[in-house]
Amino acid sequence: MSAQTRDPSGSLTRQSLMVAGFCLLADTLSFAYEGSRVYPPVSYWCLLAGIALVDAALASSARLSGVVALAQAALAVAGALILPDGSPLPDANDAGMLIAAYRAGAWLNGRPAVLALLSLAAGSIGARTLGGTTDFTEWRSILLGAVKEALLAWLVGRYTTARGAHIAELEQRAVRERETARQDLANAIAEDRSAIARDLHDVIAHHVSAIGVHAGAARLGLAAKEASPVSTALAAVETSSRAALLDLRRLLDFLHDSPAEGARQPGLRDLDQLIQAVSAAGLETNVSVRGAPQELEGSLDIAVYRVVQEMLTNALRHGDGHVDITLCYDTSRITVTAVNPIAASERLVEDSPHRGLEGISSRVGMFNGFVSYGPVPGEADWKISATFSMDGT
Repeated sequence: MSAQTRDPSGSLTRQSLMVAGFCLLADTLSFAYEGSRVYPPVSYWCLLAGIALVDAALASSARLSGVVALAQAALAVAGALILPDGSPLPDANDAGMLIAAYRAGAWLNGRPAVLALLSLAAGSIGARTLGGTTDFTEWRSILLGAVKEALLAWLVGRYTTARGAHIAELEQRAVRERETARQDLANAIAEDRSAIARDLHDVIAHHVSAIGVHAGAARLGLAAKEASPVSTALAAVETSSRAALLDLRRLLDFLHDSPAEGARQPGLRDLDQLIQAVSAAGLETNVSVRGAPQELEGSLDIAVYRVVQEMLTNALRHGDGHVDITLCYDTSRITVTAVNPIAASERLVEDSPHRGLEGISSRVGMFNGFVSYGPVPGEADWKISATFSMDGT
């Protein structure tokens, strides 16, 4: 079920209509009960109509709050002026006066707000003074009535508006702080990546370049002699160092967020070059493909290539000179399997941290896959199998 967006302006309109409606209902019922026994019929119906009009105006635009307050005060004074002598002043528009004062305090600013308050206070004092039932010497009662009907509601309106503005400012400040924190985090990450890139360039790139230069010089020194396993190995070292430098530059460009034009990460299309490099280093590699080969999505293609690269490196370091790589394509997944004999010297070594295997598991996990590895039962072989999901499930 989709979430529905609430319309604030529509909600305010409905609430103002409800407030005006309940004020009208309260004032008309109160006046109908008391006023019918005090006023003559013509005055009674005129005042009742006036109450209905000024209370209905409470649902009008906020910018008319001063006019509404003046109308409420005028109606209160009019009710006192036409009151028959000796009759008690009935409740006419008390609820309307309160809401008008609240609206004036909440929606008006500066001089209009003060004028609206003075109008309501004057209406309250005038009604009690002209009504003839309150002795003018009882000024405390008259002022207290003005405070309750006008000033108190007006102050509550001012407070409500100020509180709303304060909450809005706090929310905006929180948004700005979150945005600043997010930007600071992004800047910190960018700085860390740049620092890592500099360290990689200053340390690893220097040594790999030196290895390639020395291997090339040694190979050229043996060129005049008959080809030998030494010169072949040196050529493999030179080729591998160049490939490592190329991969390193790609990673540095990625860390700097400035990849060279046309640069790309290696994928399965570069698998033949990878096989040639490890074969030159002395690892006999046999690659077989099962199923119909498919074009893999960019990040998946890179991840599969890196896993194959790590499998070959693992076989070169810990194997016995031979590895079988199998790529098995299915409708929704691809599985890479490497099987190689375990070198005799490796069988006697205690288990060490499997950094390469952890890297394979991490890459495969990004594509909702799984990894299995271990000795092949009954044989002196080591097997690594990694299955990637092609559709992310």
